[in-house]
Amino acid sequence: MNALNALKGFMDQMIAQTCAPALFPIAPVLDFSPDKKVCPGCGNQLNVLKTRTKSVATMHIGAFIARETLLYCTGCADNTVYACQDLERLVPRRCHFGYDVMVHVGKTLFLKHRGNSEIIEGLAAKNIPISTSEIDYLGKKFIVTLALAHRRQAEKIKHAMQTKGGYILHLDSTCDGNSPMLMTGLDSVSNIVLGNVKLPSEKAEKIIPFIRELIGLFGDPLAVVHDMGSGIMKAVATVLPDTANFVCHFHFLRDIGKDLFEEPYGIIRNRLKKYGIRAKLRRRARAFKAIIDDNPCLIDRFCRRVDNPSYKPEGAIRSLPVVEAYSLIQWTLDGKNQGHGYGFPFDQPLFVFAQRLHIAYDYCNRLKNRGDAKISARAFGKLANDLKPFIKDPMVGRALIQIKGKIKIFDKLRAAMRIAPRSTGYGLNDDGMDVKIQTIEKRVKKIHAWLSKHDELSKSFDYHKTIKQLEKYWEKLFADPIEVDTAHGKSIIQPQRTNNILERFFRSLKRAIRKKTGNNSMKRALRAMLSDTPLVKNLQNRKYVEVLLDGKDSLAELFATIDYETVQKEMRNAAKNPEKVPPKIKKIIAKPVFPEIILNVYD
Repeated sequence: MNALNALKGFMDQMIAQTCAPALFPIAPVLDFSPDKKVCPGCGNQLNVLKTRTKSVATMHIGAFIARETLLYCTGCADNTVYACQDLERLVPRRCHFGYDVMVHVGKTLFLKHRGNSEIIEGLAAKNIPISTSEIDYLGKKFIVTLALAHRRQAEKIKHAMQTKGGYILHLDSTCDGNSPMLMTGLDSVSNIVLGNVKLPSEKAEKIIPFIRELIGLFGDPLAVVHDMGSGIMKAVATVLPDTANFVCHFHFLRDIGKDLFEEPYGIIRNRLKKYGIRAKLRRRARAFKAIIDDNPCLIDRFCRRVDNPSYKPEGAIRSLPVVEAYSLIQWTLDGKNQGHGYGFPFDQPLFVFAQRLHIAYDYCNRLKNRGDAKISARAFGKLANDLKPFIKDPMVGRALIQIKGKIKIFDKLRAAMRIAPRSTGYGLNDDGMDVKIQTIEKRVKKIHAWLSKHDELSKSFDYHKTIKQLEKYWEKLFADPIEVDTAHGKSIIQPQRTNNILERFFRSLKRAIRKKTGNNSMKRALRAMLSDTPLVKNLQNRKYVEVLLDGKDSLAELFATIDYETVQKEMRNAAKNPEKVPPKIKKIIAKPVFPEIILNVYD
């Protein structure tokens, strides 16, 4: 019985005795020795070189002492040393934690998004003491080893994609402020993350090597889907000049919408800020709320009055205008939360907010002389005075009229392209309505013709730009279905009209980072993150995992087959950050007299 079976038997025995996994007050000692007793080269009996021990921790038994006997051959010139392969399959050389602990830490960090303290607590229950720094190290080691396994199985992944007819490459990137850009390539047919890279910018010369690397591993894609960034478009055209490449409909419409609305929307934004409207409303709301808190019955009486206008409450009736004004403020402020989850320009919360401000101002003027004139005038009159500068601003009025007109045109194009519909609640999870691409093309062609022939709109700079955008990207907007050969015969693949599959992926990545760190900013996390971290997403894809394991029972077993020295080399490479400013330089430039220091360097 080999060492692995002995370990399993030992654990089973302890569980049988205690009816629960054992926690040992003193770490048990387990013996390991090579299976070979005779030299395979010369046939001589192997001799004992030495016995060594090391502390080991695995998920099955917790912490224990591994006592390993090393054998060597005296008959061979090189005195070959034989170690126990069973121990090497449990734990990497010169390492304390087993492969299964590394996999547990990696999955818990990147799939369950648990914090270090939770992992420490969970492993402590299994008699595995571990520190925060060790968790961080094992997490990075997990990503590096997973990336090596992914690239090693690239040919099999490629074959799996070819059985479906090939793959469609979606390219997109994410960043936060001045953080490096994390670019990902994903196959939308098999939903597999193919590769990742961190780039200092989205320039073509930086993206080209990444695309070439993906093609080297997985072959040419059937098509490429991307946004309208000049760098990514130039890179795709350079590397894949003969491959169909398409612009994401969502990104295309978003860019058109930004061009249409940015100027008038910017006026609304700036005027709201100039007059401090939101601050005034919140301040007024706090004052009204203080009065309401002193009269708890006011809200109940107000609600009964809303449900039954004939209801005449006794007492505190004079203070009801305060509740009404407070409610009107909250309704107005809630305009900023209106939308369908698509973001600007599909959703325009500031436009809705501005509209509600106009409505609120109108109602304040109508209500300030109602009932008890003194109370109403104080409540609604002051609120109207707060809103008046914004309402009477002629620039605001013109901007609102412009936005209303442009919304009608934009919504026509939006409806024709069957993207980001107002009627669904999918928000950014919307991939576009399932409509034949020829139907969409025909509808968009009608809008293009209408805009081009319209005397007024065709001469407007904004709409002229929309017409030119349609003409520029026409060939990249309407992808014909692709006929492919699959393992089951001919099949039709329709390239996705949006890059939302990657947008959703990046959003889930950001949510995971924020959940783990509690920090809304991603700059620090993106800088520290290994570029191949998104590969963990593939572990939720059952077909991918089957291909990756290639007959192995677990990730731990798979990781044990990957060369230890290669992992260490990749860990060292991953630690290198070309953007990172050396600590000594940071210390120098932090000095107040830094420029003078440079002048004096050569004196």
